[in-house]
Amino acid sequence: MTPLLSIRDLTIAFGDTVAARNVGLDIAPGETLALVGESGSGKSVTALSVLKLLPPTASLSGNIIFKGQNLVAAKPSQLRAVRGNDISMIFQEPMTSLNPVHTIERQIGEVLAIHQGLRPNAARARVLELLDAVGIPDPKSRLQAFPHQLSGGQRQRVMIAMALANEPDLLVADEPTTALDVTVQAQILTLLKQLQQRLGMAMLFITHDLGIVRRIADRVCVMTKGEIVEAGPVAAVFDTPQHGYTKHLLAAEPRGAPPKSDPAAPAIVEARDLKVWFPIKRGLLRRTVGHIKAVDGVDLAIRQGETLGIVGESGSGKSTLGNAILRLISSEGRIVVLGNTVSERSWKAMRPLRADMQVVFQDPFGSLSPRMSVAEIIGEGLKVHAPRLSAAERDARVAKALEEVGLPANAGLRYPHEFSGGQRQRIAIARAMVLNPKFVVLDEPTSALDVSIQAQMVDLLRQLQTRHGLTYLFISHDLKVVRALANTIIVMRNGRVVEQGATAEIFAAPQSDYTKALITAAFDRTAVGVANL
Repeated sequence: MTPLLSIRDLTIAFGDTVAARNVGLDIAPGETLALVGESGSGKSVTALSVLKLLPPTASLSGNIIFKGQNLVAAKPSQLRAVRGNDISMIFQEPMTSLNPVHTIERQIGEVLAIHQGLRPNAARARVLELLDAVGIPDPKSRLQAFPHQLSGGQRQRVMIAMALANEPDLLVADEPTTALDVTVQAQILTLLKQLQQRLGMAMLFITHDLGIVRRIADRVCVMTKGEIVEAGPVAAVFDTPQHGYTKHLLAAEPRGAPPKSDPAAPAIVEARDLKVWFPIKRGLLRRTVGHIKAVDGVDLAIRQGETLGIVGESGSGKSTLGNAILRLISSEGRIVVLGNTVSERSWKAMRPLRADMQVVFQDPFGSLSPRMSVAEIIGEGLKVHAPRLSAAERDARVAKALEEVGLPANAGLRYPHEFSGGQRQRIAIARAMVLNPKFVVLDEPTSALDVSIQAQMVDLLRQLQTRHGLTYLFISHDLKVVRALANTIIVMRNGRVVEQGATAEIFAAPQSDYTKALITAAFDRTAVGVANL
């Protein structure tokens, strides 16, 4: 069978740095090829080269043949005809891929208007169909929403809807389920497989989640340091790996248990009847006709040196809860942090407490300034909260923070766009830890990291917690990571707590059907999801 896509001798360089070397792979019509490897291995750069989406500083040699056409030599007009129509792409970071000033309807509708010429009414009907297919609840109410009004997982689902809008022959999926909780991961993977069967669509699937590879891919290519070191059918490569790097990936997974907490330790964080309701306004006068209850009457307490894990599907209120406790958004109810009733403080009065209350956001590219070097980003907090430090002392603290998260000190001279998604997340963690905080909200801090780095990050967070007596609020949809890091768990759905208790007890004997479904989806890759619970 003639390959739909054939890559031969592909080499990509940025100046003297070679990102991919002599890459070769084939994808047949209707086939799924997974490209796996650690952050910085060259996976995403290889995927971007298919549509020539690399920055101008990149040099590219070799051949990328799609339907008999060499895309390397294609003219801009030829590439425009292929992009979004014959080949679509799902990017890793939806917040930077979606236009912040356009509504969801307009962004998806634009794809349909350009490539299919659909008029507004037909485009709206198709947009609603796509949003429903990718699991957006009540899609009609989301048409006029902007990207910042959606959760991270919902934004990724919008990106998937845009990519599938024109039913492409080849879908290049760059970590398409990274920001999704385990149940929606299962739903999206099932959806993609159904579309393949109906359309004969092929997929180049880039991921660091080996469990997903086992489920969705026909063949796999393992990549490290810009080279493919092993390739073949998924079952053969995973059951009898030949290369040492493949064996390393298969053995890597977050393990161990969180540091033991002291039940007599004082509470660092307490919240009582915490509510965050967003008004729904309609009509010419924009009257409030209802509320989205993102957080609805949550009680919690976190003791010193303890980690509280918050789990639940995208849109369940996990991140909103964390932001409310940090007083980054308005809320109702009582919040006490480090003995201070922060719910009664003004935004200005919160500033003296900020050094002790840090956060690692879900989307590192959106939270790191593209105009500042890594050293400036990490050191910015020191200038505000430790102004007496000399420049040399500040540089030493920055270098130490980089080293602790697994990056060399000279990484401080570079800019965020020069790093992979996983490396950017490590920079975000270093920025939070450099101030030696007492309480840290970790909002999906490992979601963009490959499995081996996830394990390293879990170990690092546990070490920092033991060494400094840190208290964590750990928000995640990855239950394997939560089990390795959290002492206690709160399970959230639709803004409310459905179950809470000690981690070991909940994993061993979950009480609610929703918690049971989450655990099943996390540890059984054949699970379909909990959409109907």
